[in-house]
Amino acid sequence: MDDWFTVEKIDQDTFVISEYKHWEETHCYLLCGEKIAVLIDTGLGVSNIKEVVDGLTKLPVMVVTTHVHWDHIGGHSYFQSIAVHEAEKEWLSVKFPIPLHEVKKNLMCKPCNFPSNFKIEKYKVFQGVPQIILHDGDCIDLGCRKLNVIHTPGHSPGHCCFYETDRKYLYSGDLIYSGCLDVFYPSTNPQDFWNSIRKIQSLEINRICPGHHCLSIPITLIDKIEEAFHGLADEQKLRQGNGVFSFDGFQIHI
Repeated sequence: MDDWFTVEKIDQDTFVISEYKHWEETHCYLLCGEKIAVLIDTGLGVSNIKEVVDGLTKLPVMVVTTHVHWDHIGGHSYFQSIAVHEAEKEWLSVKFPIPLHEVKKNLMCKPCNFPSNFKIEKYKVFQGVPQIILHDGDCIDLGCRKLNVIHTPGHSPGHCCFYETDRKYLYSGDLIYSGCLDVFYPSTNPQDFWNSIRKIQSLEINRICPGHHCLSIPITLIDKIEEAFHGLADEQKLRQGNGVFSFDGFQIHI
């Protein structure tokens, strides 16, 4: 196994599997219960994430998808049980919305020491039929550990955050992280994004587990991002095509 992935322990049965060598710095999360384990997202797909997961747990693994973008579904092909929100079922099973050449351009746009066996000409975006369809309010039972599904559209129509009531962990995908929040694609919606941030503000959160970049981000970042969206709306700038706006610790690209 290569050293593409970095594994860090959040607690005794929660792990983050990261791809720090790539500019996207994607994070996937392995949650181990008593009956099953859940893997939130599978990353870029340039190396075999299942080998890492198999080294951390012997439980059967269900993959749950924050959203069907290439950098979050890259390793889905290594797993048999895949869950996705109903709004993006066809993105996974019928047609991914971004052309393959654009995906490859994004993947390779910055220098990166890829694994020796990675060949860009063979890279494909995962396509397959999900075994489980997620809906807002669903609860996934891992055995003495439960994961709640929160539909948070905006970055994509079927984007979901996942929340653990007991541990008060929020797995925020591409809704909350320290970096550039993207809502400029045709399939994104700035108003929905803002509404989704307000939706998660009602949760009691001890830790944010983001989809990209810095792992140690303050809970207050949620309120800061909401305030930024609110300000853009007040200034009549919450419309696609207005550019990139910089704030303390993050940017918004609309």
